Amino acid sequence: MLKKVLVANRGEIAVRILRACRELGLETVAVYSDVDRNALHVRYANEAFNIGPAPARESYLRVDRIIDVALRAKADAIHPGYGFLAENERFAKACAEAGIVFVGPPASVIEAMGNKIQARLTVSKQGVPVVPGTYEPLRDDDMIAQAEKIGFPLMVKAAAGGGGKGMRRVERAEELSPAITRARSEAASAFGDDSVYLEKIIEHARHIEIQILADSKGNVIHLGERECSIQRRHQKLVEESPSPIVDKEMREKMGKAAVRAAEAAQYVNAGTIEFLVDNERNFYFLEMNTRLQVEHPVTELVTGVDIAKEMLRVASGRPLSVKQKDVRLNGWAMECRITAEDPFNGFLPSTGKIISLFEPTGPGVRVENGVYEGFEVSLYYDPLIAKLCVWGPDRPTAIMRMKRALSEYKILGIQTSIPFHQKLFESTAFIAGHFDTAFLDERFTMEQGGDEEHEKVAAIVAALLTHDRRQHAIAIPPASSSARAGWKKFRSWESMGR
Repeated sequence: MLKKVLVANRGEIAVRILRACRELGLETVAVYSDVDRNALHVRYANEAFNIGPAPARESYLRVDRIIDVALRAKADAIHPGYGFLAENERFAKACAEAGIVFVGPPASVIEAMGNKIQARLTVSKQGVPVVPGTYEPLRDDDMIAQAEKIGFPLMVKAAAGGGGKGMRRVERAEELSPAITRARSEAASAFGDDSVYLEKIIEHARHIEIQILADSKGNVIHLGERECSIQRRHQKLVEESPSPIVDKEMREKMGKAAVRAAEAAQYVNAGTIEFLVDNERNFYFLEMNTRLQVEHPVTELVTGVDIAKEMLRVASGRPLSVKQKDVRLNGWAMECRITAEDPFNGFLPSTGKIISLFEPTGPGVRVENGVYEGFEVSLYYDPLIAKLCVWGPDRPTAIMRMKRALSEYKILGIQTSIPFHQKLFESTAFIAGHFDTAFLDERFTMEQGGDEEHEKVAAIVAALLTHDRRQHAIAIPPASSSARAGWKKFRSWESMGR
């Protein structure tokens, strides 16, 4: 059994994992850079250790320093969260060599599934449909030859990539060679590996992922899907579960394919299988994320399964606490990623001190926060500062609840993405579920919302929402004369001290 866990991360995800540990009765250790000395995750943990200067390469990416702290603090395990070292096989190996449990899959699995070329080959052998493309590292000349067979448009993608880095869209043959050169250069800089591959672009696809859990006893389950198509330049901004386009039959097919993919990789712990879905609702394997996802709360809200706790449970050698037959999707959940960016100025990063912070509360609202009033937001790390999540019995209710929560959310001192989310949740195309991965880049603007063709839908949705509000409104009649008389009598008694 685990007794003490070091969280090798920062911000809202570090706080999320620390909370899970506290509920399980585990002691916790935080690590922090110089600029994060007063961060929320540092305040929340039982112990905290400085690991270096502000730049991540000198602190949160220093495997040696994190392992050293874990040994000094006598931590049994390290949870990497997401980002930083979460999908770094060297870090997982270093933990094992130091006798520390890595809360995640084995290093061999991270290495195998972290390479997207190898991952495509692994799952395709199990009958999982894969986006057409190449299945091995190729020289530039060979890739150009393969491109003609795959067809344009296509994407040049880094084999070790993630987060939209090392990716180039190619519309025609003459653009391919320079795109390969640029993608290789960016991949080498970001991941230390310049391997790239080609992948056919599925136009106007939906990005839908399946959450999987697996233990060391051979149990592998899925927790349904998440809709992640609201993206800006391959970066997710809003997620929801379930997806507006997935029915029971499709969910079962995608879930079984995700489980087969996890079994093929001999996966252990929490992970995500990402799919692209075309206009005919055919789905194709895109990649596997061998870590906890940013958007995991929406799955927790509709299934009731605490994914962070299950990760710790599996890491301690215990079986999953839930079986596939027990998994039920209840209601609808949505998540908005609140970032320190200016949506009116190309989402440029915003820094400074948070001088006032008011978080929304109330029924069905959950805030995953990594900041507080007085916290200084710096340029050194990812702009994600919080996640606003809501749950409702159905999608219209969840949308209304998110709109209410966004209107309550006040962060002063920095620019945030809240105005963008408010604009999106007024979009009739979004409300109607008419969107795909290209929606934000091609058909949405902060000025107009990109919804001119949906005027009829807007009228219908507005009428439905107005009717719903009226149905649920509480009528407060004007005070009657007897009520006013009673109030006067009460005040007179009060003045007499009675």
